[in-house]
Amino acid sequence: MRVNEIFVSIQGEGTSTGYPTIFVRFTGCNLRCSYCDTTYSYDEGIEMTAEDIYSKVKEYKYKRVCITGGEPLLQEEIHKLLFLLKEYEVNIETNGSIDISEFDLCDRHRFTMDMKTPSSFECMKMKLDNFKYLRRIDEIKFVIGSREDYEWAKKIIGNCYQRGIIIYSSVFTKIDPREIIGWILEDRLDVRFQLQIHKFIWSPEEKGV
Repeated sequence: MRVNEIFVSIQGEGTSTGYPTIFVRFTGCNLRCSYCDTTYSYDEGIEMTAEDIYSKVKEYKYKRVCITGGEPLLQEEIHKLLFLLKEYEVNIETNGSIDISEFDLCDRHRFTMDMKTPSSFECMKMKLDNFKYLRRIDEIKFVIGSREDYEWAKKIIGNCYQRGIIIYSSVFTKIDPREIIGWILEDRLDVRFQLQIHKFIWSPEEKGV
């Protein structure tokens, strides 16, 4: 497995926002989103086994882990790592283009499926069948950068949504979050809006936070 960084910080987004979390960021992604904020994870990293990663995670003492990237589901030993982390609360961030049907997650583990909107230029690669395999505890994230993104997300929810927590987020500095909130309230959508709080606490370019 190729690892870009392992660090502890607070979770900046999603249903665990604000909680101390161990982040395991993997190297490599099959997408090149226009608004990607972790381009440094495309190629930079070191080889580690699942056991190596598990040992490093244990050093931090916390029992909450975020597996991210890049795209972590591209890692060959991801199943082994998830088994080793069976006693941890684990959030697996995946980009919506990888088939999740083969993953039978335990109750402590959940997906955050980041559905790429049109302004990412990768929305055509989304696997909409993945909606069938999400559970009530899984998160479905839409990063909104324009009205087109918002309308696309609304259509996808209407056509595909079955279960899970729907989260809307704004592309940082590209759109005023108040616009998105206004659209949500106007359409009476029952979705959760979030800001990435780590980008307000630290510099958006800072690593390891």
